[in-house]
Amino acid sequence: MSDDIRSEPGPDDGATSTPASTSAGAAVPTRRMLMLGAVTASAVVSIRPALAQTAGSVLNCEIPVPDPGRAGSYIDPQGKVVASGTKGAFPPASRPFKGEEVKRAIASGNMLPGTDSERSRAYVNYIRRLQRGQGGFTCFASLQMPRG
Repeated sequence: MSDDIRSEPGPDDGATSTPASTSAGAAVPTRRMLMLGAVTASAVVSIRPALAQTAGSVLNCEIPVPDPGRAGSYIDPQGKVVASGTKGAFPPASRPFKGEEVKRAIASGNMLPGTDSERSRAYVNYIRRLQRGQGGFTCFASLQMPRG
């Protein structure tokens, strides 16, 4: 038998706990198990504030219209990116929209700040069409996640 396998912790392995089991076979918690339980309980207690902080940061994230890779392009009423100056299309937004502004516009039909109803509708259509890899996609995807 190897010296590495022991049924009880020895004085040289740094453990100061009781044996993991008794002669009757019932498990006895070790100090390590109790410490792990305390760490786990601490992690569970800290999840709620972390979720609240995440929800706050989601509302403060930004969605540029259009994304920086297509800056200067216009947005048509269906939300598609078109060439600058296209008839019936809208120039890019003057600033990125905050997640909270977008969420409000999508949920209640409010206009995005600094826009009229048609431009706001076109920008919201653009935002709904965002794909992975485009600027603002992560923010928009986060807005779609249910909060608990």
